[in-house]
Amino acid sequence: MTVADHTVVGDVGFAAWKSSNAFEDVYLEPQVIERVRRAFSVFAAETTSDVHIAEREGRVIGWAARDGAPDCISDLWVDPAHQRRGVGRTLILHLLDIIADEGHPLARIQTHASNAAAVSLYERCGFTIVWQGKEFSKSMGVELEKVHLEKLPG
Repeated sequence: MTVADHTVVGDVGFAAWKSSNAFEDVYLEPQVIERVRRAFSVFAAETTSDVHIAEREGRVIGWAARDGAPDCISDLWVDPAHQRRGVGRTLILHLLDIIADEGHPLARIQTHASNAAAVSLYERCGFTIVWQGKEFSKSMGVELEKVHLEKLPG
């Protein structure tokens, strides 16, 4: 991934986050939005993990990462214009293959509890909700209602 791709990755992630209807109005205050925008703008350049990109016609339309634990998909973001077209599923299945190939007995992912589209996608990919509760979001600087999901790889 080039330095120019870092900006595109941040732009795609932020656009996907903004387009989600998962966040209550209280989380959409200008200072929260600016914290999230900043987190996306630096993610690709600062992460120590691989960022896996989905492209169409040479344009980045989605990305996923395992930032942190090697059995955890930390990020999945798809350009709003390309959502519900299999991009997210393809990225998840790609990372599940890597997680299985590395011998991890479990794959994990998490999202905002009210992000019904994401939860549904993860469940269609074989994940099951194993926990729901409040968790502090570093990027947003607020507590969120989250769900953690797990799947046996393979």
